[in-house]
Amino acid sequence: MKIQIFDPPMCCSTGLCGPGVDPALVEFAANLDWLKRQGIEIERYNLTQQTAAFVNNEPVCQLLKIEGNNCLPIVLMDGKVAFKGIYPDKQSLAKLVGVELASGSSSLKFTVETTGSPASGCCSKE
Repeated sequence: MKIQIFDPPMCCSTGLCGPGVDPALVEFAANLDWLKRQGIEIERYNLTQQTAAFVNNEPVCQLLKIEGNNCLPIVLMDGKVAFKGIYPDKQSLAKLVGVELASGSSSLKFTVETTGSPASGCCSKE
């Protein structure tokens, strides 16, 4: 079983870089780590850094031709589109791969604060 994620253009997939941290990306990265621990193969591609992966994947390439970047992120399950335009939550991912969530298992709850200037993130071009 393999899940592939095709992310929109961004600096990094964790959401921890740059001037603003995206909590949705942090939660999704944690959920993917959980899936890996369940034995699910995960591949993740960033349009900015791995363009060839998008071009060489037929379902992804077709969606991009029809819908443009609005369809990103795209999540494939064994080569078939499972989600597009959203980062699915842990419950949706568990259902997709047929893994039961432990009782009391829930999404991460946290608050993100940024303290650096926009030029201090990993995305700066210095």
